Amino acid sequence: MPWDPSQYLKFADHRLRPAVDLLNRVDLDSLSVVYDLGAGAGNVTELLANRWPEARVIGIDDSEEMLRKAAERASNIEWEVGDIGTWEPSEPAELIFTNAALHWITGHTDLFTRLMSSVRPGGVLAVQMPRNFGAVSHTSISEAALGGPWRSKLEPILRPAPVEPPPFYIDILSSMTSSLDVWETEFMQVLSGENPVKEWTKGTWLMPLLNALEEPERSEFEAAYAELVAAAYPKQSDGTTIFPFKRMFIVATRA
Repeated sequence: MPWDPSQYLKFADHRLRPAVDLLNRVDLDSLSVVYDLGAGAGNVTELLANRWPEARVIGIDDSEEMLRKAAERASNIEWEVGDIGTWEPSEPAELIFTNAALHWITGHTDLFTRLMSSVRPGGVLAVQMPRNFGAVSHTSISEAALGGPWRSKLEPILRPAPVEPPPFYIDILSSMTSSLDVWETEFMQVLSGENPVKEWTKGTWLMPLLNALEEPERSEFEAAYAELVAAAYPKQSDGTTIFPFKRMFIVATRA
């Protein structure tokens, strides 16, 4: 799927905060190699390089557009184009860090088992995934897709909620770990701009549907979705918009 780094980074500060929260819960000192799966535009990978300056930091993503943007950020980081859904390190990893990426991958039982198996004893798998797919911001995508003349084009690419509740991941990982910390946070994001919820999802979950349409249907579908979320997330008296957003965090230490 082609990505638009400029669209994604419109809300860079809000997208970065969960990564910082996850990073602060990783209790590892000196590391030789750090992997960032789903590195995207590289802003999170740069945090990892700053946290472990002596480590070899490798950012992996399947989007060449994103990695070109990432390469502009830091020359001390290795950027690799790769499919994070099938990726494995060449040897057991000390830290696999992945922020807002694994929800794009299906088959989480096999995925999480494989990633945890790729971590050496005492090493850490640190994961953050959005779990906001039942919110109006996301259900309105399906509503708009199914409610217009573009339905036949968009219905086949609609996806069910890709992230399971926390007990699902605890069940998969608990037998493989010596320490397992799983929690959820709902961020009350205060956004500015015109219809910022639409602009937010346009950089992520809405994008595959927009990419599937040509003009004028693309603009008409976007306008239909924009109307739904503008009504669901009205502006506050100061002109900002409150966008609650739930995320799940996992810090798993390999037994």
